Amino acid sequence: MALCVKCHAEISDGAQFCPFCGASQVAAAPAPAPVPVATPAPAQDAAPANAAYTAPNPAPAPNPAPNNAAYYSTPAPAPVVKNTDHTAEFDAKDISDNKIVAMAAYLLGVIGVVIALLASRDSKYAGFHVRQALKLQICTILVGFFSIVPFIGWLATVVCEVIILVLEIIAFFQVAGGKAKEPAIISSIPLFK
Repeated sequence: MALCVKCHAEISDGAQFCPFCGASQVAAAPAPAPVPVATPAPAQDAAPANAAYTAPNPAPAPNPAPNNAAYYSTPAPAPVVKNTDHTAEFDAKDISDNKIVAMAAYLLGVIGVVIALLASRDSKYAGFHVRQALKLQICTILVGFFSIVPFIGWLATVVCEVIILVLEIIAFFQVAGGKAKEPAIISSIPLFK
């Protein structure tokens, strides 16, 4: 008679399961013998076996090279966006009272600039548009000097005069809408700051 591997009850020889506890009686495969692990031989300057183990210090991070421009450079400043819309700076009554005079500054050229200056000296809104119309008139005069050069200068004069005319038309309609915006190209010229 054999004994159950789990409950140690007597069971018949060759039984695969215990009739009392139901445990399998098939013998498990023997565990493999442990493989000896080779330990490395201690170095000559190793600490004694009874000393506390301390982890080695990590190597310090390398310093950036002194000629590394990315290390020493400062970030680029954010671009400054110029506000060309000055409508909020003016009083609504000033805008409505002097809208016609401001339109004359763009519509009549140099004569319109003089009329607008004389008609509304106290209006900040009309004064703003007089300055913008005067900038456009100065550009018209300066562009006229391109016509000294034959053919290419004549072509450049015509193209620039058309651009200035378009800017005057846009400015005229902006005044009609009660806005105070600087003309697009003229506002970026440093001469007119």
